[in-house]
Amino acid sequence: MRSSFPLSVSVGLVALLSLSACGFSGEAGKSRQAADLDQRIVVDNFRAPVADWALESDTAYILSLSGCLETLTRYDETQGKIVPSLATEWKQVSPLEWDFTLREGVKFQDGAALDAKAVVNSLQHVLDAEVPARAFSPKVVKAVKALDDHTVRVTTPTKSPLVPYRLASVNTGILAPAAFKGKSVDPFRHCTGPFTPVSEKPKQSLTLDRNANYWGGQVKLAGAEIRFITDGATRTAQVQTGEADVSLSIPVSGLAALESDSKVKVLKADSPRTATLYMNNGKAPFNNVDFRKAVRSALDLDALAASVYEGAAIPATGPFAPSEPWAIKGAKAPKQDLDAAKKLLASAGYTANRPLEIIAIVERAEFADVATVIQENLKTVGVPVKVTTKEYAAVEPDLLSGNYDMVLSQRNRLIDIADPIGFLTADYTCDGTYNLSHFCNADYDKKISEAATTADAEKRYRLYAEAGQILQDQAVNVWLVNEQAIDAVRTDLQAHIQDPLARYVLRAETAKSGS
Repeated sequence: MRSSFPLSVSVGLVALLSLSACGFSGEAGKSRQAADLDQRIVVDNFRAPVADWALESDTAYILSLSGCLETLTRYDETQGKIVPSLATEWKQVSPLEWDFTLREGVKFQDGAALDAKAVVNSLQHVLDAEVPARAFSPKVVKAVKALDDHTVRVTTPTKSPLVPYRLASVNTGILAPAAFKGKSVDPFRHCTGPFTPVSEKPKQSLTLDRNANYWGGQVKLAGAEIRFITDGATRTAQVQTGEADVSLSIPVSGLAALESDSKVKVLKADSPRTATLYMNNGKAPFNNVDFRKAVRSALDLDALAASVYEGAAIPATGPFAPSEPWAIKGAKAPKQDLDAAKKLLASAGYTANRPLEIIAIVERAEFADVATVIQENLKTVGVPVKVTTKEYAAVEPDLLSGNYDMVLSQRNRLIDIADPIGFLTADYTCDGTYNLSHFCNADYDKKISEAATTADAEKRYRLYAEAGQILQDQAVNVWLVNEQAIDAVRTDLQAHIQDPLARYVLRAETAKSGS
C-alpha cells in the first residue's frame, strides 16, 4: 500500500474487540453442506431507521449492516486496524491534507461509475447536513474535493491523525449521485455493496436483493429481509423458531433457552459498550455534583450485575472498560455506601419535592428491570423515583433538549470511529452534538482538543484516560455495567462473522446451506 497510514490499534483494543467466533458454518460435528445460492435470510435488528435514510444519522448503520452502504476505508475487527474498501490506498500529503485513491471498476447499483466526483458529492451532503455526523462534520473536516477521477482530497481545519478512521465511519458511506434529491436521500439501488435495497415497510422491514455485479466477488445469498424489532423477547423467539436466521442484541433473559437449542448458535464478544444511567447535569437537582455523587453511592452495581444481568456483565469502573488501552489506571467499580449517599444528599441541600423520572429505553429489554433496581436503591436514601418505558425514537428530542431527569441507555464508545475521540467529543464536550448529560467543563474540553491532534497513540490514550477521570470525578453519569455483544444465528448459516460494533452483518460471503 503506497504510504498508507497503518493505524494499527493497540493490543488492548484488539483484545477488546476480539471475536468469540470469527465465522460459523453449521453444527459442530456435522459436515459442511454446500451453500444454496437461491437462499434468502431474515435478520432481526433491534432498531428502525428514524431519519428517512439520512447518512448523517444512525440510519447509516442499518444500510451498512444490510450490506448496502460501503465506505472508503473499513475497520477490520479481526485485524484491529483500518483496511482498504472503496479506496485502495491513502496518504497524508501535508499536516492538513489526506489523499484517498479510489478503487477502479466499481459501479453503483444503478450502473453509474464510482468516481471522485460522486464520492465528493456524497461526503459533501453529510458535511452540509443540518446536524452533521459526529465522525464527519465541519468541526473535523474543512473540505473534500476531487483531484482527478480517482483521487479525493480531505482537508482538515487542524492536524488530524485519525482521518482514515473517520472515512471508515458508516456515516461516510458513499451513495450514487442519483440518491440525492433535494434534501431527501434514496438509497434504493444507489449503493455499491453486495446487497441492494428494493423495498421497505416503513418502521417494519427492509428487503434486499443480491447485487449481481458486486465489485467484491460472488454474493452467496439471493437476498435478505432486515426486520426492525425493538422487543428483545421477540428477537429471541424468532431465531429459535427459525423465523429469523440472525437476531442481534439478544437480552440476557433469552440466553438459557437459546444456548440449549441445537439449531441455534449464540455468539458473544467483548464490546466497548456500557449500560449507563444518564443524568441531566443541566437541571436541578442533577446540576449539583454532590447530588450526582449521592446517586452513584446509593447504587449496588454488584447486585445489579448479578441479578438483572445474570453474571453476563461486570460492574463498570467508569466511562471505559478495564480492558481498554485508554482505561483509567487503578479504577475500581464504586461500592454501595448508603451512609455516604445520605451525607452527600444533605450537602447538596436536596429535598424530595417531586419524584424524579427514570426513562428506560425499551430497545434494551433489561432496562425496565435495571430501572426498578435503581428505583429501590434510591428510595432507600430518600430519593423518590418513577419509571417510564419509551422507545428511543420517541424520547431522543427531549434528551437532546434537556427535557428529562434520568435515562437508561448505552453507547458504544467506538460507534462513530474505531477510536473513542468521537464518543468523547460528541457526548461530553460543551458543544458535543450528542451531549445527553448536558455537561460542560473547560478542563475536559482542553484534554479532548489536545487528543484530537495527537498522532502518538500512547499519548492520545493517556489524554483519554485523564478526560475520563474528570468525568468520573464530576460523577457526570453512573456507568453501571460493561456488557457483551450477544447475537444468535441459526446453525445452517455459513460464513457469518459477528461484529461487536454492529456495523456489518450481511456480507458477500454470508451463505445458507440447502435444506
